[in-house]
Amino acid sequence: MATKSAKIGEKRKASATTEGKPAKKFSGKKEGPESTRKLWRNEDASDDSSDDISVDGEEDVEDVSPPAKKSKPAKKFEKGETSRESHIKQKQLAKDRKAARPLAEELQRTKKIWERLRRKSHVPKEERQKLVDELFDIITGRVKDFVLKHDAVRAVQTALKYAKPEQRKTITKELRGTYAQLAESKYAKFLIGKMLIQNDPEIRDMIIPEFYGKVRKLINHPEASWILDDIYRGVATKEQKAVILREWYGPEFSLFRSEGDDSTAELSQILEEHPEKRGPIIKYLMSMIDQLVQKKMNGFTMLHDAMLQCFLNLKAGTEEHTEFLQKVKDDETGDLLKNLAFTKSGSRLACLLLAHGGAKDRRQYLKLYKETFEAMCGDQYGHLVILTAYDVIDDTVMTAKAIFPEILGKNEEKQNIIFCANDINARTTILYPFEGMSRALFPLSQSADLEILKEVHEVRKTTSKKDPEIRRKELVAAMSPALLEAIATSARDLVSTSFGCQFVTDVLLDADGDKSQALQAVAEAAAGDPAAASENSEELYTGEYPHPSQTAWAERMFKTLIQGGRFDKASKKIKVVEPPLDFANILYPIIKDHMTAWATSRSSFVVVALLESDSFSQKEKIKKVLKKHKAELQKAATEPVKKPEAEQEGGEKGGANGKQKKGGASKKDRRPVGNAGAKLLLEKL
Repeated sequence: MATKSAKIGEKRKASATTEGKPAKKFSGKKEGPESTRKLWRNEDASDDSSDDISVDGEEDVEDVSPPAKKSKPAKKFEKGETSRESHIKQKQLAKDRKAARPLAEELQRTKKIWERLRRKSHVPKEERQKLVDELFDIITGRVKDFVLKHDAVRAVQTALKYAKPEQRKTITKELRGTYAQLAESKYAKFLIGKMLIQNDPEIRDMIIPEFYGKVRKLINHPEASWILDDIYRGVATKEQKAVILREWYGPEFSLFRSEGDDSTAELSQILEEHPEKRGPIIKYLMSMIDQLVQKKMNGFTMLHDAMLQCFLNLKAGTEEHTEFLQKVKDDETGDLLKNLAFTKSGSRLACLLLAHGGAKDRRQYLKLYKETFEAMCGDQYGHLVILTAYDVIDDTVMTAKAIFPEILGKNEEKQNIIFCANDINARTTILYPFEGMSRALFPLSQSADLEILKEVHEVRKTTSKKDPEIRRKELVAAMSPALLEAIATSARDLVSTSFGCQFVTDVLLDADGDKSQALQAVAEAAAGDPAAASENSEELYTGEYPHPSQTAWAERMFKTLIQGGRFDKASKKIKVVEPPLDFANILYPIIKDHMTAWATSRSSFVVVALLESDSFSQKEKIKKVLKKHKAELQKAATEPVKKPEAEQEGGEKGGANGKQKKGGASKKDRRPVGNAGAKLLLEKL
């Protein structure tokens, strides 16, 4: 190795000595930087030293860079222009280039009109109409040239906003054949929304059919997917939705489609008619779902509808069924499950996933939903997922820890319970363990909820082991302390509303634990003179709440609590709870000073319930007071019942309209005569 390196060195030396020119260049490079550094340092030195150096190294001074740098400003301003003049010239060139573009003047004018129109409050109506007419004169016949320009499309949107129906239809017809392209544009997609926001059937039927056959392409497009799903969710008719959703089942459903087909999007019906197509359809549908899920585009209603159709046609225990469940579980962030909970089809699918899942799967679902339960409980569809969790999860301790703190409130913040008790959807999440599937909790408007819960109950027969009644009682026991505390601290808020009174009644009758503080708080909410409160509610309740004696819902609540249980239709008797509430003896000291006012008010049946209660010990005192005021009772029992102001106004409006049920008596004829409760009290006296 040494000899070899020596030879290489010898060759290098030989080449350096044999050629003379490279040797000179090497020496020049070595000396050049040294002389340059000396001159550069001496620029800041005294005049004498700089003169000496320039004499000694005259040849070097001619080649150095500092003098060249001083000459650059002279080259920059050879034409006599300053920086400001050059900038003005460049700006003018840019304006000239814009002016040379097609429709330059029209674009400039539309921008000025848009700048004026967008300040709605600063433009009088007459001036606005003139500007809109001028804007339509400019864009009519050339709309396609405007809509694909980001600054001009805003003017077209403004024109649509203030346009007449005929003008709006003119623009829509002019853009026929371009709506799929507009949907893919970052700015023009909003124009489609402006056209459809008026819910004009003619415009809708011109735009939506242009998306047929292109659903797969558009739903995967970053811009078009959102406007397509918005149209599908909020604008399209049932038939148009079916045509769009069928394209998820395979290319043939988008290619071979004739006008006027009575098509359905129900996959079960399609597979029943064509069982041989099941394999290709499921495969194509799963691939479409995969594409969107992998792109994290999980919020589309169309995707949720397609996923539900797919899941409903997979048999439990099959490889396809297991693969579908795995796709959902693979989403570690939980975005898919969270989005599913807030749509109609998605919430049903989420309920079925909970019902079909194992214990480990359900635990994972609850963990992913944990931070979303508060929003879900008040949602039209999301609350169903919580009810399903109550019904299918056997580990009630896990359910209580995961769900109750989120919907009832953390760190003793009980305002969540007040909201839940009065919200038509959220109330089901706290009263379902008490009421079950009763019509009192699920009115006709929520009958669809009962259908889904029945479907879940069929599935849980094979996937859950615990007895439903045991599960219900365990949930009630876990929830009771927080609910009783909320009643004790916020009784007046709850008693003031119809839903609040139902909540108080259910909890006090069926909850576990010490109810004494809650019962006392509810009784104290009835304090005060009902007669004074009816004349001037500000005396007691500062105008914020009506007195409980003046509301029908509070009367029912007090009556039920005094009776100590609910009426059983089978036995036709009151089914008293254990241990007894003894509410009559708690309420009497609060209202005894105003017993006559209660007996002659709309809440007279509360006094009747006191006299009929077996556990009440002060019946004779009440009778003694009522006998002294028998004349007032007789007057209340014979005089027509006064309606509240709201009911009177409603009756007057109804009479003005002249509307009356066929074959029925008028409202005036049906008006009740006398206080029925006062009549019963007179009989008991």
